[in-house]
Amino acid sequence: MATSCFGSLWIRKSKSKPLSTPSSLKSQKNSEMENMERRRFDSLESWSMILESDNVETWETSKEDQEEWTADLSQLFIGNKFASGAHSRIYRGIYKQRAVAVKMVRIPNQNEETRAKLEQQFKSEVALLSRLFHPNIVQFIAASKKPPVYCIITEYMSQGTLRMYLNKKEPYSLSTETILRLALDISRGMEYLHSQGVIHRDLKSNNLLLNDEMRVKVADFGTSCLETQCRESKGNMGTYRWMAPEMIKEKPYTRKVDVYSFGIVLWELTTALLPFQGMTPVQAAFAVAEKNERPPLPASCQPALAHLIKRCWAANPSKRPDFSDIVVALEKYDECVKEGLPLAHHRRLVNRNAIIERFKACTSTASSIPVHA
Repeated sequence: MATSCFGSLWIRKSKSKPLSTPSSLKSQKNSEMENMERRRFDSLESWSMILESDNVETWETSKEDQEEWTADLSQLFIGNKFASGAHSRIYRGIYKQRAVAVKMVRIPNQNEETRAKLEQQFKSEVALLSRLFHPNIVQFIAASKKPPVYCIITEYMSQGTLRMYLNKKEPYSLSTETILRLALDISRGMEYLHSQGVIHRDLKSNNLLLNDEMRVKVADFGTSCLETQCRESKGNMGTYRWMAPEMIKEKPYTRKVDVYSFGIVLWELTTALLPFQGMTPVQAAFAVAEKNERPPLPASCQPALAHLIKRCWAANPSKRPDFSDIVVALEKYDECVKEGLPLAHHRRLVNRNAIIERFKACTSTASSIPVHA
């Protein structure tokens, strides 16, 4: 049976006019009602149980309210949940005979601030995803908006997140070839994103998805924004362990915050570890912003990659490379690996001019990334 995003089991609000109450009691009442609502949601095995409707057509959006991305809910089948957050759950599903991921966002009725924030994130994510088309950006398919649940339907990425993949690996076990392949996918996706004037603002291993071919796609654009509009946002966005120092300090920022985050992700690829392991997120943020600390680079890290990582997470945003420069550097490293040449200087050279010139190109790439003032 197809499941609608809008079931009929929700508690309806009373139409009678409420009595006036002191603000403190009103706030306490709202908090209690929100907690009751949350417990009601969390007590259910699957939100899809609530979302089922015997008459899908009665819940469809009117033609006047339809957007070009509006989902045909009669074609949506929802399966098992495979991820969840504070206000969202992600299910595997089938939409028009295609495997999809269905992100359901629960919009709280009582907390107006949270409600407004989640509605804005949904609006932003759909607006951006629906205009992005790149092999390293997760493909948007459709969405549906009708409180108290909003749905975003995207292609299904069968191998989960990059963080899940790294959690299964032994520390420092990824080959240079694998590191470069994954890093190139991410940097190409981010190069395209920036070319469209979009700042992701929450680039991290949990927001990077893997498909059957183990190719990476950038996902989760709930906190993303157009670069021309990002200044309108208040507070910091993203996740502390991956967040650039200027954003932690709530100072003006540019697209270079994504480059900083990429530096942390590249460190994750070289180590397979969680950044700032042993610290709380707040402790990690303090270490970055106030002490200029970064995750320790292992001695086994390729010098060229270590240099690139340091450039990406530089404290001064103007010293961080653009993604176009990062892609060029990684492509040169990848060519070196495929030709069996090291990425860093090595004394044992084969005395042939062509190989020497090729070798020089590989070893000099790390210092060839231009600095942008």
